[in-house]
Amino acid sequence: MMHMTLYWGKNVTLLFDSWKTDSWTSYLVSLFACFLIASFYQYLENIRIRLKFFSGGKGESPVPENQAPLLGLNKVSRNKVAESVLFGVNSAIGYLLMLAIMSFNGGVFVAIVVGLTIGYFLFRIQGEEDAALVVDNSCACA
Repeated sequence: MMHMTLYWGKNVTLLFDSWKTDSWTSYLVSLFACFLIASFYQYLENIRIRLKFFSGGKGESPVPENQAPLLGLNKVSRNKVAESVLFGVNSAIGYLLMLAIMSFNGGVFVAIVVGLTIGYFLFRIQGEEDAALVVDNSCACA
C-alpha cells in the first residue's frame, strides 16, 4: 500500500518494486544513494550551464541568412548536441528524484533536499552571476 502522507520509517519502496528497504542498513544505503544522485544532478546541471555559456555567441553562421535552411540545421554543433543530451539526462534524473520524493518517506525527502543543497553549494555557486544569463531551464524539478 502506498502512503499518501509523510511518514518516517525504514520500510520504503523507491522507484521500483525491487528497490525495497527492510532494515536500517538498506534504508541508510538508499538514503545515501538518493543524496549522491541529487548532488550528481546539480553537477550535471553545472556542466550543462557552463557548456551553454562557453559555446554561446561565438561568431556568426557561415551561411548567409537568406540561404540558410528553413530549420536552421546548419547551426547544429557538437556543443549543442552535448547540451541537449545533458538536458535530457538531467531532466530524467530530476523527474526520478521527484518520483522518489513521492514515496512520502521523510528520510528520502530530507536526503534529496540535502543532496541538492550540498550539490548546489559544491558545484553551482561559483560563477553563478556569469552563467545566470544563459539559464533557461523549463524543468519544474530544477
